[in-house]
Amino acid sequence: MRLNAVTSGVGDIKNAIEEAKNFMLNPSGKCILFIDEIHRFNKLQQDALLPYVEDGTVILIGATTENPYFEVNKALISRSMVVKLEPLSKQDVLKVLKQALANEEGLGTFNVKIEDSTLENIAELSGGDVRTALNGLEVAVLTTQMDKDGSITITDEIAAESIQKKKAMFDKKGDSHYDNISAFIKSMRGSDADAAVFYLARAIEGGEDPVFLARRIVICASEDVGMANPNALVVANSAMQAVLAIGMPEARIILAEAAVYVAESKKSNASYLAIDMALEDVRTKDTGEIPMHIRNAPADGMKDFGYGKGYLYPHDFPGHFVEQQYLPDKMVGTKYYVKDENVE
Repeated sequence: MRLNAVTSGVGDIKNAIEEAKNFMLNPSGKCILFIDEIHRFNKLQQDALLPYVEDGTVILIGATTENPYFEVNKALISRSMVVKLEPLSKQDVLKVLKQALANEEGLGTFNVKIEDSTLENIAELSGGDVRTALNGLEVAVLTTQMDKDGSITITDEIAAESIQKKKAMFDKKGDSHYDNISAFIKSMRGSDADAAVFYLARAIEGGEDPVFLARRIVICASEDVGMANPNALVVANSAMQAVLAIGMPEARIILAEAAVYVAESKKSNASYLAIDMALEDVRTKDTGEIPMHIRNAPADGMKDFGYGKGYLYPHDFPGHFVEQQYLPDKMVGTKYYVKDENVE
C-alpha cells in the first residue's frame, strides 16, 4: 500500500488501515505502508500512524529527502530503523546514461553520437542526481539539429548548455545546511583557509543568507580566535556591517576576506572557556556576596553601611595596579581565565 504525504491526510491513513484490517481483503490484518515524502506530514498526521505501528498492523516505510531526525516525530523515529541512502557515484550515473542511450523505446530511437568523455561530464555535472543527468541528456538530444546523415552529435558544449550547471549539493533549509555550516566553522577553527573558502562558496551558491554567514564568522572570531588576536573580532564585525550595507554579489568578497583572516589567525578559546565556567558556577553554586569595598554608594548614607569602604583606586598606585580582593569570599582563588600559549 502506498501514500504520498503531499496529497494525503489523516483520512487517507485511516482508510488504508481499515483496508488492512478487512479480513476479506487482507486475511493477515497487516500491511506494508510506504509513504513517500513522509516529512510533509504534520505532527497530527504522523501521530495518527503511531498506534498502528506499535501494534504491528502497519509495517511503515517512509521516504524523505530531509533529515528524519529533524522532520519526523521522535516517537516514530524511536520505533524505526533509519537507513541513509548516499548519492550515486559518477560511474553509477554514467551506467544509467549509457542504458538510456541503448533503450530502443527511449533515446535509443535516435542515432546519437556522443563521446564517453562527454557522458562523463554530464555525470559529473549532475552531482549524483540521475534525474538531472537524464533530463540534461534528453534536452541535448531533443534540441540538437540532426546531421545530414540523420545522426545527432552531442558535444561538450551542447551537454553543458543542456544541463546548465552543476547541481549544488546544498539546501539552505535542509540537512546539508547544518552539515555545510558546521564544516565552514570547523575549517576556520582548524586554520584551513582553503576549506573555509570552499564551504563558504557552497553556502553562497546554495542561496544561504550572507548576513547569516557573516554572523558565523563573528562568532568564530570571538569563540575560537579570541585573545590570540582580538583584532579578528573587529575585522569580522566590520565585515558583517559591510555585508549589510553592500549586499550580494560583492558581499562574497567581504565574506571571503573575513573568513580567511579568521582562519589564518592564531587561536585561543580561553575567554570562551572562562565565561562558560563562570556561568556554571553562578547557576549551580552559592557564590556568596559581592565584597562591600567594591560596591557602589550612589546615595547619601550608603557609605555608613560600608558600601565602598576601603576600596583602593588602582590609578593611585604605581603601574596603575594594586592587589585587593574582587571575588566574593566564597569564590576567592577561583581561576576562570587561563592564558594559553597563543595569548601574549
